[in-house]
Amino acid sequence: MVHRYWLFKSEPSAYSYDDLVSDGVAEWDGVRNFQARNLLRDEIKEGDEVLFYHSTVKPMAVIGTAVVVRSGYPDYTAWDQNSDHPDPKSSPDSPVWYMVDIQSKKRFQEPLTLDMLRRVADLKDMMLLRKGSRLSVQPVTKEEWDAVHRLAHQVDS
Repeated sequence: MVHRYWLFKSEPSAYSYDDLVSDGVAEWDGVRNFQARNLLRDEIKEGDEVLFYHSTVKPMAVIGTAVVVRSGYPDYTAWDQNSDHPDPKSSPDSPVWYMVDIQSKKRFQEPLTLDMLRRVADLKDMMLLRKGSRLSVQPVTKEEWDAVHRLAHQVDS
């Protein structure tokens, strides 16, 4: 089975890589964008690997990696009115939103900042680096995944 690669964005004030490490396994819930939902529901599978990106902080950066340990399933927080992101259109009988479970894999010794990523030629087409790219769940090519890991190795050396 071929595994795929993804980038998940999170505001560290809401959920950080440290939180993921502490929790062990986390439900990647609360995604309320249809394009990202479709990826969570239809494309992201157990065994896929994830770049964990801290957004809306300075500096924004890839912090480490994670692995998907459960493929897409209905995001029950959508029908929980006490959750941080309820959606009255979603229900157990007719779920609108989906989530996956991820587990931390490796923290990079140094965060790979957005500016560092922009300087890597092999990442010039990476969705994260495109103007206006705000999607919180994004595909990453194998070449981009490898380039990020080469950069992490250079920074860690």
